[in-house]
Amino acid sequence: MTTCAALIVAAGRGQRFGGNLPKQYAPLRGEKLLSRTLRAFNSHPKINRIVVAIHPDDADSFAEAAKGFVKVTAVHGGATRQDSVRLGLEALADAAPDLVLIHDGARPMVSATLIDNVIAGLSQAEGVLPVTPVVDTLKRVNAGGIVGETVSRENLVRAQTPQGFRFATILKAHRSFAGEALTDDAAVLERAGHAVATVPGDETNIKVTTMDDLAQLTAALTETRVGQGFDVHKFGPGNSVMLCGLTVPHTHGLIGHSDADVALHAGTDAILGAIGAGDIGQHFPPTNPKWRGAASDKFLKHAYDLLLERGGALVHLDFTIICERPKVGPHRAAMVASVAHILGIAEDRISVKATTTEGLGFTGRQEGIAAQAVATVKL
Repeated sequence: MTTCAALIVAAGRGQRFGGNLPKQYAPLRGEKLLSRTLRAFNSHPKINRIVVAIHPDDADSFAEAAKGFVKVTAVHGGATRQDSVRLGLEALADAAPDLVLIHDGARPMVSATLIDNVIAGLSQAEGVLPVTPVVDTLKRVNAGGIVGETVSRENLVRAQTPQGFRFATILKAHRSFAGEALTDDAAVLERAGHAVATVPGDETNIKVTTMDDLAQLTAALTETRVGQGFDVHKFGPGNSVMLCGLTVPHTHGLIGHSDADVALHAGTDAILGAIGAGDIGQHFPPTNPKWRGAASDKFLKHAYDLLLERGGALVHLDFTIICERPKVGPHRAAMVASVAHILGIAEDRISVKATTTEGLGFTGRQEGIAAQAVATVKL
């Protein structure tokens, strides 16, 4: 059976990236870049072992990033990328896998398909390089920034990782050409006189080098979701109702286990639905006396906090209150301000509308109030 190891290079300092952390430990939607990279290889059935070349100062950060990944061990890297790769290969030498994939720790979007394709390519070659086409026009400029010539794009490609190799071949090549400052491992194999085959790369397999790269990757990972909520409460004794966290005078109150704020209940369910987190009854069971008479702003804020914990943002929350009485119009602006205050967001992200059922149904008979809400979120 062919064995295949992965060597992840994560020892760099990332001077071009900036910030307080090396780029491989920067957060991407609440998770370290390196953690995402490790997950891709740790979950791949053809990868038997993973060695990560890290900086000696990063032991704690690495331990956090690698937590739970059973195939992963670490080795201290060197002063250059080439040194780090060689040291990582030496750490694998006792096990001597048949194949090794060498990958940048700051390329967190590597796909299982790309890993498969690189491994498959090694059945016919000593080394395999994933590449993408050069689509922009290339110019060579002088020291003053003046264009000297246009460079032909013919036969030019951009190199990616993981780069795959027969383990014994690449180990020998790295030992032979240590210190030559070659820019990637395919170049080391070329220097040793071996041909390197190519397979199609993946445009989403972005290497994070600068803060702009991280921003681009963050945007690429963002998805828009919509959640819908609906709730009903019937009228009972009282002289006011709670709507959107606001006390609205009325001839009756609303009956409910909490303060019966029908709008905020619908809003809570809308946000929970958008993030796939169940419904209000799961989080605040009406059988629990703790929530008897509770202010419903707690429910809405809880759902919003869950959204934030998942790296999300609330784009818009749209309420429709359905009743004959009380009239919502005179209180609409105050309701918008109330919900915006509860969530700590701008008022233009909240909408409150009202309608009637033209005297039809239980709302038309003024037996209660219904509300629906639609939450648009980004995750």
